Amino acid sequence: MGISGDGFSVKVIDNTVVSAEEPWNKTWLPFTNLDLLVPPFDVGSFFCYKKPTSHGTTFPAIVTTLKSSLSQALALYYPLAGEILWNGVAGENQIFCNNSGVDFIEAVADVDLKELNLYNPDESIEGKLMPKRLHGVLAIQVTELKCGGMVIGCMFDHRAADGYSANMFISSWADLTRSETPSMYPSFNRSILNSRSPTTYSSSIDNVFATFVPPSKPDINVQNDDDNGDDVLVNRVYYIEGEQLKRLQMLASENGCRRSKLEAFTSFLWKLIALCFEDSGIHNQMCNMVLAVDGRSRLGEGDGKEKEKLMASHFGNVLSMPYGGKRSQELMEMTMSNVATEVHEFLHSATGKDHFLELIDWVEDRRPQPLISKAFAGRDMMSVMVSSGQRFQIMDKMDFGWGKVAFGSCHVPSARNDCYVMTLPSPTNNEDWVVYMHLPMKQINYIEAHASLVFKPLDADYLKI
Repeated sequence: MGISGDGFSVKVIDNTVVSAEEPWNKTWLPFTNLDLLVPPFDVGSFFCYKKPTSHGTTFPAIVTTLKSSLSQALALYYPLAGEILWNGVAGENQIFCNNSGVDFIEAVADVDLKELNLYNPDESIEGKLMPKRLHGVLAIQVTELKCGGMVIGCMFDHRAADGYSANMFISSWADLTRSETPSMYPSFNRSILNSRSPTTYSSSIDNVFATFVPPSKPDINVQNDDDNGDDVLVNRVYYIEGEQLKRLQMLASENGCRRSKLEAFTSFLWKLIALCFEDSGIHNQMCNMVLAVDGRSRLGEGDGKEKEKLMASHFGNVLSMPYGGKRSQELMEMTMSNVATEVHEFLHSATGKDHFLELIDWVEDRRPQPLISKAFAGRDMMSVMVSSGQRFQIMDKMDFGWGKVAFGSCHVPSARNDCYVMTLPSPTNNEDWVVYMHLPMKQINYIEAHASLVFKPLDADYLKI
């Protein structure tokens, strides 16, 4: 079986199922209230490696080792070897931990690592080096490249794992492949995210999330069959030099309040999106900017070291999604520092422990209704989620024993119709950022035409591969 397309082809050598090495009794694992805020879609991660330098390290031997260590890892992360199914007794979807296993694809590609067009993952990654998750919670593909390098792609059901959890698993898998003890063991303790009794929350939660109502017609975030493909969502990867990030931070801090680099970047992107609408003749378009906030450290505050450890090791979703909404014309006229103030204020509203406690209680009173980030619940608006992956430290943690990552990134399947941006650490310069974008082609073209000094297409020269 082969996978063909522009530039190069991929041949699938083997497709097997890897199960956990230690059997256990079948059990149902319920979703937490915070898991229920995540829609049923997939999110992936992929990691590129240069040819192993160890003499005699062959690809078949590496694959055998990876399967063995994956089996060990699934014994620790047992829900990943299960399925999300309807639990009639509980009256809701849950993870059925039945050790049905993980699809593991072994493949070869007739392309060198340095020839991969990583700037355009739709050409190089989608459908070639990243597996499709056909069933279960996780699918994995390991592909040998013509140069002897390799790519490991993992596709997760987002309902079971956020980016923090996915990286925790892959890091543990890498540790076990090197015959080392995982640096962290996962916790699946659901009680630490139980609601309070009685539930208590303010109306502020209603400004962040809402009950999901299926749309009666497509909105702006849905891919349309337009003639020129402007509205089709595409994936692109850029790098931003440290000096440019400092410049953005300086512009965002001109009102006397020092803003973080993430706040500055988000403000700049928000203005660019607004300017794209205004310059193209679509005036006064509503533009929403969403920031993903991890609640692990917040929920662990003040309850002792044991609670902090449990939260740090919690496997699942612990995210809130505060947002700000502005019309494109107003954003166009605002200074960067004023936009950064807006970003800071809506972000600050979701960074405290009380916000996450209230959010858990709010969901409890609405189970089992489907819920959604309010930014994505409206019609005729542009909504973009920005997530920070800086803390994942993927370049150091994803060492399977044949060298550090040459490049690693998230990957959003092309079929997803939500706009998503993730900032990641650079593998070559600690001051730089890598930025993954899943945006409409029209927005991408505008960004490249008007912000090329900031967003530079990722290439092999930058990655030094």
